Amino acid sequence: MEVSRRLRIAPDTVRTWRRRFIERGLDGLCDDPRPGVPRKITDADVERVIVKTLEETPKNATHWSTRSMAAATGMSQSTVSRIWRAFALAPHRSQTFKLSADPLFIDKVRDVVGLYLDPPEKALVLCVDEKSQIQALDRSQPVLPMMPGVPERRSHDYVWAGTTTLFAALEVATGKVIGSLHRRHRAAEFKKFLAKLDKEIPVDLQVHLILDNYATHKTPDIKRWLLAHPRFHLHFTPTSASWLNLVERWFAELTQKKLKRGVHRSVQALERDIRAWLADWNEQPRPFVWTKTADEILDKVAATADESLTQVTSSASLGSGSGSACGY
Repeated sequence: MEVSRRLRIAPDTVRTWRRRFIERGLDGLCDDPRPGVPRKITDADVERVIVKTLEETPKNATHWSTRSMAAATGMSQSTVSRIWRAFALAPHRSQTFKLSADPLFIDKVRDVVGLYLDPPEKALVLCVDEKSQIQALDRSQPVLPMMPGVPERRSHDYVWAGTTTLFAALEVATGKVIGSLHRRHRAAEFKKFLAKLDKEIPVDLQVHLILDNYATHKTPDIKRWLLAHPRFHLHFTPTSASWLNLVERWFAELTQKKLKRGVHRSVQALERDIRAWLADWNEQPRPFVWTKTADEILDKVAATADESLTQVTSSASLGSGSGSACGY
């Protein structure tokens, strides 16, 4: 009765499965043969579909579909679909990944994550980056507004009016953002942005900047400026690891809520909209809270690397019992 209550099933069901386990062990937990037409798809047929899915590709495509696999194996599309679902195979799906090759990857991860989770006292931690090539786009025809049952519609083509670049510094503790717009994206503009930060941040605070490895951040002119302003400390993210910079998450908010569906007939109009959105954000800023420790990140990266290496260096190996009644 205790098992029945915990699992919220009938007592007779508990007694039935307990009896079958006592009589036949683990084999008793598999489905018994059911009445009706005998099973037509054998374990060998199931294995053939799985091996073909994992180790071969069709002649005229990069991946299998249920239709092409059915034609290649002589089975029905529904049968192929059931087999793929049972073994969690989805040839139509793919994912991308990129592992950083930075030789200082571990040290940089620990440095940046340490600033997120345990920031220094009497200091400001800022995530800095540039969103370059923001395009001022005007649709070739007027946007049709949303109506009941009909989404907003816009023409696929557009009129290009120019670009601008947004330099942004996200304050990790509060979520406030200091931004600056420039028509060009060079070390000279980055130096101007550093000067803006120096002017707006109280002089009694040390400043820690988390930023990527872009060349404009490391020019001799920038290095000279940093020597003249010793309260500024730069912390570089590993190469190919922009996900480690929280300002990228803020750029995503700006893109989704303002830029993606925006219509701008000039760069000036685009910049006005960006400045207005930035001002609205800073009225009620929302910090992005980092929760993962450096060890958790490094463990996950190591697991991803091991998985990738395994998939590249080994092929699928299936036993003859892969399509038994317990699994399929």
